[in-house]
Amino acid sequence: MAELKLLYEGKVREVYDNGDSIIMVATDRISAFDHILKNKITDKGAVLTQMSKFWFDYTKNIVPNHMLSVDVKDMPEFFHKDEYTGNSMKVKKLKMLPIECIVRGYITGSGWASYKENGTVCGIKLPEGLVESDKLPEPIYTPSTKAEIGDHDENISFERSIEVLEKQFPGKGEEYATKLRDYTITLYKKCAEYALSKGIIIADTKFEFGLDENGEIVIGDEMLTPDSSRFWPLEGYVPGKGQPSFDKQFVRDWLKANPDNDLLLPQDVIDKTIAKYKEAYKLLTGNDFARK
Repeated sequence: MAELKLLYEGKVREVYDNGDSIIMVATDRISAFDHILKNKITDKGAVLTQMSKFWFDYTKNIVPNHMLSVDVKDMPEFFHKDEYTGNSMKVKKLKMLPIECIVRGYITGSGWASYKENGTVCGIKLPEGLVESDKLPEPIYTPSTKAEIGDHDENISFERSIEVLEKQFPGKGEEYATKLRDYTITLYKKCAEYALSKGIIIADTKFEFGLDENGEIVIGDEMLTPDSSRFWPLEGYVPGKGQPSFDKQFVRDWLKANPDNDLLLPQDVIDKTIAKYKEAYKLLTGNDFARK
């Protein structure tokens, strides 16, 4: 059996070179506050992969995406093992663009902290009188630069995103920056509306895009998972406070409350976290989660 070359190992992902394609494996590792925790969250990688597949299928008419298959039978023999079933995705090779495309439909997290300070989020002036977790009048696009592991991403203005892209792609900065912004807002609006109809508020999310062999912009990475988004239950949503969530907020809250944690979670936090991921999957797709 041929050994595949590990191209990249991220906080929670492994990426293998498969010649004319790439195999992305979502592991059961979990990260919070830019650190990888010592525990694994069983089935997490498979839930994220199947959820991304759902959204890639749902949005393929808006923006092309990089997904080719999530069936390990379509992948080299190396992946024909239980540990890769359900959490591996064969994707097109893309030249990734150096911008994280963040869209916020509700005010929370670092956005809420910034608004309280000066009435803006990432330099964008917002109406007065908003309270925590309020829905914004219109979703806002707040791009950031991608950081290396251990570093924090840096929020930048739309104008700065043009400069970053122009530096890497001379003559294309404004075109790419505009397309990224417009795709991000369009995708968010369509998917947030769908999720709302299923009982989930998508407060914010991030997308990553790349260029395919024809120079077209394609959505890559993962899409609208609890790892790349804030999912809140619609039931019980009340602005004016923080909201319970379907993502790793559970983990973050426990780590904050236990500063001497040594990046090790108790079993009940792990169990509750994966239960939340699976609940979100069922609400969005209508199906019970099963490794495929």
